[in-house]
Parts: sequence; structure tokens; C-alpha cells
Amino acid sequence: GSAVMGGFVAIDRRTAGIQLEDESIELRTAQGLRQNLSNAAHVNVTSYNRQVLLTGEVSKAQDKQLAEQILNRVENVRSVVNELAVAPNSSLSDRTNDALVSGKVKASMIDSRDVFASAFKVVTERGTVYLMGRVTQREATRAVEIARGVSGVQKIIRVFEIITEEELKTMQYQPANESAATAPA
Repeated sequence: GSAVMGGFVAIDRRTAGIQLEDESIELRTAQGLRQNLSNAAHVNVTSYNRQVLLTGEVSKAQDKQLAEQILNRVENVRSVVNELAVAPNSSLSDRTNDALVSGKVKASMIDSRDVFASAFKVVTERGTVYLMGRVTQREATRAVEIARGVSGVQKIIRVFEIITEEELKTMQYQPANESAATAPA
């Protein structure tokens, strides 16, 4: 994913191939979970750079373990962060509140202007904010500071792949005329 901004292309820090792989991992995992877990399970699968986050609720510990086993069999999954709760499913109002918290965290990142908001994936479940992305230690620390300042955030869990400042410089921006991956303006 990329977008043209002021003559420069803001590129997702994952390659196009990895972005497609992440989507494929999410789809294949969701299908496997639907086939193997009870209909009462509420499981969200989020993949970023082949690191997979499981959030939601399952009715028993065995289902939590089974979900992770299913994920470990999915091709190209690099690691699994299993944050499934053995608990009753969250309510519609809880999920709506979580979506609002995620939106507020993303908006706060955009407003901060010192964080490249599109480098982060934000997932909220039961008031816990999960921050994902390929980011520098400086960016990770700043993103957590920003998220802490958002009302409704009860806890923050970092699911980052830390890169060096040098790695960031090589991937950060390319002039629009040097990239074939520009999005229509």
C-alpha cells in the first residue's frame, strides 16, 4: 500500500509480497478457526509482517491452545502472539468501544506529526491496545506515549518488529517518479 503525499510516496514498511502474505495468513487462519472452533468463539486474526496476533474470546483453554496450533500450521507464519481470553464473548457495545479507542489512537498518532502513523497497526480488544508494526525503538516508545494519552486505553501491548534508524532511512521515502507502486491521487 502506498499513497502519494507532496510528490513523495509513503510506502508501507512491508513489501507488497509480505502485505499479500499477511492478508492470505489472515484469511487462511480465519477459515481454519471457523472450521475447528465452536461457533461461540470470537477470534480476531491480525497479521503484520507474518507476525500474527490472536485476540478475542474463547470458552475454554483448549480452544485457546487449538487456535495457536492451527496458526502454527499455517504456511509462512513467523510468530504467534496469542492474546485470546478464556471468557464470555465481548458485547457489541464493548466491541464498538474498542473500535472507537483504536480510532482515537490512530487519530492521535496522525495529529502528533512526529510519528509515521501508517507504520502502525492498532488493534483494541477489551480496552487493551495492541500496537503492531516495523518501527524503530524511538517510534515504538513515542507510539506507546501517544496511546497512553488516549481515554479508554486500559493497557498497551507492544507487538513490534524493531528496526534500526538506518533500515528506516532506506525504506522511508522514495521520490514519486522512482516508484512504480504509486496510488492514484
